[in-house]
Amino acid sequence: MRILVIGGAGYIGSVAVKKLIKNGYDVVVLDTLYSSAIDHKAKFYQGDLKNTFLVSKILRSEKIGAVMHFAASSLVSESVKKPLKYYDNNVTGMISLLQAMVDAQVKYLIFSSTAAVYGIPKEEKITEDTPLEPINPYGDSKMMMERIMSWADKANGIKSIALRYFNVAGAADNGSLGEAHEHETHLIPVLLKSALKDDGKFTIFGDDYNTKDGTNVRDYVEINDLIEAHILALTKLVKTNKSDVFNLGTSQGYSNLEIVKAARKVTGIDIPYTFGPRRGGDPDILVADSTKAREILGWKPKHEDIEDIISSAWKWHKNTAKN
Repeated sequence: MRILVIGGAGYIGSVAVKKLIKNGYDVVVLDTLYSSAIDHKAKFYQGDLKNTFLVSKILRSEKIGAVMHFAASSLVSESVKKPLKYYDNNVTGMISLLQAMVDAQVKYLIFSSTAAVYGIPKEEKITEDTPLEPINPYGDSKMMMERIMSWADKANGIKSIALRYFNVAGAADNGSLGEAHEHETHLIPVLLKSALKDDGKFTIFGDDYNTKDGTNVRDYVEINDLIEAHILALTKLVKTNKSDVFNLGTSQGYSNLEIVKAARKVTGIDIPYTFGPRRGGDPDILVADSTKAREILGWKPKHEDIEDIISSAWKWHKNTAKN
C-alpha cells in the first residue's frame, strides 16, 4: 500500500516515514517545510495541505491507499495568543484533506490527535470515554478535527483512527532523528539543550498546580513506540473498515521536577532551573489509560521508563551538538 504522510518532514512525521518504509510501505510525503527539513528518501512534495487541488492531485497521481496526517500548529501557549491561526491551519487543513480524499476516493486516514482534547479531566487516568472539554484553542481545534472526521465517515465513508498523543519524547532507534524545533517549547528537549549549554536558563512554568510538587504532571510516550502504534492502527483500520480512537501514553505520570531529576541522572549534569509564571492553557495533570490501544491494537510499548526515554533524546542532542 502507498501511504501519503502529511507533515512527513517534521519530528514525528520523519520517524513515521522511516518506519513505514522499513515495514514495506511505499511512502509519499507532503510538507510545507515551514518548521522542518527533509531527512529521508521518500518521494516528496512541498506544498500546503490547504491547497485542496494539490492534495487531490497527489492522491490520484500517486495512487495513494491511505493517509497519515501529522501536520498541525501544535503549541498550546501560542494557540492561546493566536487562536485564529490554529483554527485556520488545523481545522481548515482537515477540511481540505477530507475534501481531497473524497475527490480521489481515498478512504483510510490515521490522524495525529492529542490529549489536549480532554482539558482538565476529573479522572486520575484518562480513557477514550473521558468527556472532551479542551481549555485551549489547540485542543479545541483537534477536537473539531476529530468531529469533522466522524461526519465525513457517516457522509462519505472515510474511515479514520484518531490517536490521542500524550507527551512525545525520545529519538529514532538509530539516533538519526530527534526533536529540535526552531522555537522549542517542549520540556525534555528544552531541558537537554539547557544541559548542553550549562547556562542556567531552564525555566519551569508554574509551581502552584494542584499536583504532588506544584508542577505539571505529564505522561511521556517514546517516539518509536508511538509510530509503532500508527502502523498497528493502519493495519487494524484496513482490516476492520471501522473508525475508532485510541490514547497513546505509558499510563505513568511524571511532574516537571521529576523530569529534571531524571535528566540530571541521565546526563550527569546538575541542571539548574528557576520557576516562572504559568503558561496559558496548561492543565495540571494529563495521564493516559492506554488499555484500549494495548488490547485492541496489540500495542506493546518497549520504552516505558522515563530515564530510558530521556537517554535516547540525550544521545541525539549530544551527537547533534558535535556536528
